[in-house]
Amino acid sequence: MFDKWFAVSLTDLFAIAVSAVLVYAAVILYVRWLGLRSFSKMSAADFAMTIACGSMLGATIAAPTPTVLAGGFALLCLFVGQWLIAIGRRRSDWFKLIVDNRPILLMVGSKVLDENLARANVTRNDLYGKLREANAFNFDEIKAVVFESTGDVSVIHGSKDKGLDPAIFANVIGAEYLHQTSQGSAH
Repeated sequence: MFDKWFAVSLTDLFAIAVSAVLVYAAVILYVRWLGLRSFSKMSAADFAMTIACGSMLGATIAAPTPTVLAGGFALLCLFVGQWLIAIGRRRSDWFKLIVDNRPILLMVGSKVLDENLARANVTRNDLYGKLREANAFNFDEIKAVVFESTGDVSVIHGSKDKGLDPAIFANVIGAEYLHQTSQGSAH
């Protein structure tokens, strides 16, 4: 019974090695052709591309189906699709609205924006973990915290005497809080 889980023939190992080399070479070729943007994770579509590509890469290498040719073609389709989405995002605001999530402001100064936490489905403990990850020692060091469209959390530090440039927060949900006072602590 257990031999089915651990048994592999030399032919299977050779096929896996050849598949790995060919599919990996195809990925390198596609990235060189379509650019590093393919794995940038700058948008939700980029993130989805990374996950789908990894899944297809693993499936093509580890099993006889899909074949190397079919897997390589599927990867090509993913890369071309991601490239077309990137072009659409660059050229059309309405397409960008359909494809991208908007970033959400979670904190301004020391004020936690609970309604935005709920909107992003983020808990205070999640937020505090990201603050620790960003080496925030206390709430007074924080200028703003943004839940990005990719799922990353940006913690903006800075000196008290420097303001935040509104252009950086132009598309961020809750950016209007940046203009309000952030002196009140809500932690």
